[in-house]
Amino acid sequence: MKKTILIIGAGGFIGGFIASEALRRGYDTWVGVRDTTSRRYLNDPRLHFITFDYDDPDAVETALLANLPEAGRWDYIIWNLGATKCANFSDFNLVNFLYPRTFVELLRKNDLVPGKFLYMSSLSAIGPADEKDYSPITSRTVPDPNTRYGLSKIKTETYLETVPDFPWVIFRPTGVYGPHEKDYLMMIKSIDSHWDFGVGYRKQLLTFIYVEDLVEAMFQALESPATLRRKYIISEDRAYTQKEFRKMVARRLGRRFVIPVKLPLWAVYIASTAAEKWALARMKTSTLNRDKFKIMKQRNWSCDISDAQRDFGFAPKYSLERGIDATVEAYLSDKARAKGGKA
Repeated sequence: MKKTILIIGAGGFIGGFIASEALRRGYDTWVGVRDTTSRRYLNDPRLHFITFDYDDPDAVETALLANLPEAGRWDYIIWNLGATKCANFSDFNLVNFLYPRTFVELLRKNDLVPGKFLYMSSLSAIGPADEKDYSPITSRTVPDPNTRYGLSKIKTETYLETVPDFPWVIFRPTGVYGPHEKDYLMMIKSIDSHWDFGVGYRKQLLTFIYVEDLVEAMFQALESPATLRRKYIISEDRAYTQKEFRKMVARRLGRRFVIPVKLPLWAVYIASTAAEKWALARMKTSTLNRDKFKIMKQRNWSCDISDAQRDFGFAPKYSLERGIDATVEAYLSDKARAKGGKA
């Protein structure tokens, strides 16, 4: 029989890539979505859809029991659902902690515990790194998150650790980019318009992981016997400066002239606070907010990925330059289609 997998939070940027990779590997694939979830990247007829109302635990339980695979449970479950920005900061706790905790409790209650449960956390669960010597973040770095987003992620990690005999694997990816991602797309669009905005004047080391490398790592970890109840930092195995990022994007866009602008931290903090309050008044989310400011302020995002290399042979195939080429190509194709549509 085929291996079975359930992907929770399948409708987002990363989720579509996870579903495609699961099908490519021959998995019988279920995707968990909300009623309002876009299915733009979930259009393969082989996918089994389960609609969840995460605010109603009884409805989640009913949906689970009504859509079980033939074997009675899934071999693997990936929890990819998460909030990265919220109109109300309390929603971080709701979406990133209470939802997965309730789901795990329902799995245990109904004897649906899978062979492995991969939880997508974040490098922000660890918090600020060494900004004096710029030593990399490692699996031994003691978490001290300084954002509400990071706190919500570490709460779920801690909860999973307390559940006896639960087969979790935790991923802490750095910044994930690729086609369809929105935050890095804003930076690409800015460079396309000949501007590159940076934050702070001190040295900053950035790390990235291309979406396809992240997704391949997920399946490697699920299929490896060495990963049970272990946490992994997922990143390309080197760091970059913003100048390097800008030059790669500008080269691929054919932009010879890009103006770098460094904004002082105090100015970015004021703008972040104002944007957050304005968005809250309209009950909308804002990409720029105080949580995001703390992430932009952090100077050292360099990572040690040796645990993942050792346990499941993690070896990113996409350098930042190759990943940017693929991402910008998708951006230019979308731009051309939009221009053609307007014409």
